[in-house]
Amino acid sequence: MVESIATTSLLAHRPLCRGAFIKDVSSKRRSPDIWRFPVIEFHGRRLVASPALARVRADRLAMSPIKALAMELTKEAYSYREERIPQDWNFDIDTDSDRKPGLWPPENKADNSSLHNPLLRQERMGCGWLGAIFEWEGVLIEDNPDLERQAWLALSQEEGKSPPPAFILRRIEGMKNEQAISEVLCWSRDPAQLRRMGSRKEEIYQALQGGIYRLRAGSKEFVNILMHYKIPMALVSTRPRKTLETAIGKIGIEGYFNVIVAAEDVHRGKPDPEMFVYAAQLLQFIPERCIVFGNSNQTVEAAHDARMKCVAVASKHPVYELAAADLVVRHLDELSVVDLKNLADIESDEFGTGEPELELEEEVDYPSSSTLTAVDDSFW
Repeated sequence: MVESIATTSLLAHRPLCRGAFIKDVSSKRRSPDIWRFPVIEFHGRRLVASPALARVRADRLAMSPIKALAMELTKEAYSYREERIPQDWNFDIDTDSDRKPGLWPPENKADNSSLHNPLLRQERMGCGWLGAIFEWEGVLIEDNPDLERQAWLALSQEEGKSPPPAFILRRIEGMKNEQAISEVLCWSRDPAQLRRMGSRKEEIYQALQGGIYRLRAGSKEFVNILMHYKIPMALVSTRPRKTLETAIGKIGIEGYFNVIVAAEDVHRGKPDPEMFVYAAQLLQFIPERCIVFGNSNQTVEAAHDARMKCVAVASKHPVYELAAADLVVRHLDELSVVDLKNLADIESDEFGTGEPELELEEEVDYPSSSTLTAVDDSFW
């Protein structure tokens, strides 16, 4: 019975060697040369391992010099991973509250952290989230600049003022009537007189125009495309609101525009960007995601001052004079929604401060006057 118990005890224990198992390059275990079995002694009914077993276990746990060197090399080779992988995985939510300038990725101005729906936030940050701001005359309807010039000449004759020259008339294009009279023509500074003359000039223009409005080719088709893609649209003009609403009803595009900004809503006209900024606020869009459609360089200047993109329609100016615009077309139906998305995708100020870079001049070491004198003396 004692022999059977001893045999069972020997088979039940795993043979131990002097060290741990060692793996070579081929990842195969190498058997140790010397095996050592624990010595079992009987004390009554209990089996007790001899002290030699404790020494074997301590020897097994001891680390060989080769294994220690291998671990040091492995730790050195993968030390860069330890720098990247954090010790704790309790990440904080990035709310952009402590964002520092110059860090990547840059802040997206179209993002709105107050929106709890992540799909809405993703849609806002995409290039499809944009708004369109249209001018009225020369973009959607046909414009006749001669009627504007005749209206100013008739008003100057009624008020007993000298007729404005052609370059002054070009300068006041797109301005409010009161702004042009007070700041450019300098006919009066009295607010009551400014309102009276501005209203009279508008009456003369409407009488010459005759209430006839004609859409430009391709403008209604383009507006219908934007309506189909649910792109918000705004209409801005320095004409009175009543005149705009009457004209929109006559040509049959009522209900197309989400916002209408008329002369009564702003204090100044172009080239001041007040009209476009106010329209963007009513549309609830940031200026960087608004595209302005105009037909003059004053519109391009005002749109860029408001940090908006501008599409110029060459209706009364040639294409080469409108090169400052982001895109120049002859008719609106030449554009597509893809073109608008490409314009909205250009975020020039997202990755910088928006300030012009200063070019540093290279310092050139010119020879001093004493050196020149010495050279001249040696030459002569």
